[in-house]
Amino acid sequence: MSHNTPVIELTKDLISRPSVTPEDAGCQELMSNRLAALGFSNETMVFEDTTNLWSRKGTQDPVFCFAGHTDVVPAGNLDLWNTPPFEPTIKDGMLYGRGAADMKGSLAAMIIATEKFVADYPDHNGSITYLITSDEEGPFINGTTRVIDTLEARNEKITYCIVGEPSSTNSVGDIIKNGRRGSISGELSIHGKQGHVAYPEHVKNPIHAAMPALAELSQIHWDNGNDFFPETSFQISNIQSGTGATNVVPGHIKTWFNLRYSTELTDEMIVEKVHAVLDKYDFEYDIDWIYNGKPFITEPGPWLDAVKDAIETTTGKPTELSTAGGTSDGRFIAPTGAKVIELGPCNATIHQVNESVSCDDLNQLVDIYYHSLVNVLGK
Repeated sequence: MSHNTPVIELTKDLISRPSVTPEDAGCQELMSNRLAALGFSNETMVFEDTTNLWSRKGTQDPVFCFAGHTDVVPAGNLDLWNTPPFEPTIKDGMLYGRGAADMKGSLAAMIIATEKFVADYPDHNGSITYLITSDEEGPFINGTTRVIDTLEARNEKITYCIVGEPSSTNSVGDIIKNGRRGSISGELSIHGKQGHVAYPEHVKNPIHAAMPALAELSQIHWDNGNDFFPETSFQISNIQSGTGATNVVPGHIKTWFNLRYSTELTDEMIVEKVHAVLDKYDFEYDIDWIYNGKPFITEPGPWLDAVKDAIETTTGKPTELSTAGGTSDGRFIAPTGAKVIELGPCNATIHQVNESVSCDDLNQLVDIYYHSLVNVLGK
């Protein structure tokens, strides 16, 4: 395939804008101008340091949404890059640059596919929308979740959603993420009494107190998972205690842990179980909970069939459903009732130096998005 196609040129234009989170660097303006030319109404929503775009063409159901982010992670050590991270470069069929795979290539493919679809189906069914944020790689406080709050307040719903995250493994379209596990983190502080190690009668060692409790938490069998999710995983990520001296019993220990959980559980069930375990032990503790996102699943049906057909029509290969990996902004969209999937290019180099995407994959991604639109809204 050619390496100077419309999607490659648009991806290069987006990469050249150094939109390190939460900066947008003009990416959304570039996209909104292309969409306005197609008859989309653009609404910029700025919350604190985050720029968001809600763009819509049409007023009827079903509402087909392309969702994604213009921000990228920092480039890191520039000496490790073979080419400048914000100067898009093509070599051996690969397009290099920060955000090439995560996810400016997807954004470009969405725009080009939409342009082709509107040209071919000017009287299409339903509505096409874009939900784009500049804060997905950062704290994700003022991005997609705030846009969804705004849409929900005015009862504006999304029916079907493609999040353009790099979901593929070996070739574009080989994996569709049709759900994600929930994520909840705890910051646990167990309190003791500091003192000299030579006088154990005057101290209360919080490390000793914590060990059996943490061991019990780590051995809990939370669930068996289900047809879409593996069993829930509890992982301790950090433990911090001590003064640095070997002759001092510390006064407290802090432990950070995370659970990636299936739809068999709720965050309320997890919180209740953890507290029930900790309350059995003879120590004082505090725990702060961080609710990163609830699990969601898009079950097989007409929407997934439409996208799977688009992939097979384009690539000639079947696709596989998966809920593996971390979280995405899909967790904010799915609770509204939208059927959410993630579909984008290969993720082998995301967040790494010399991030890249296959030019051929981007050209195919345009066709996948286009045929998805046709299968859902074409007439």
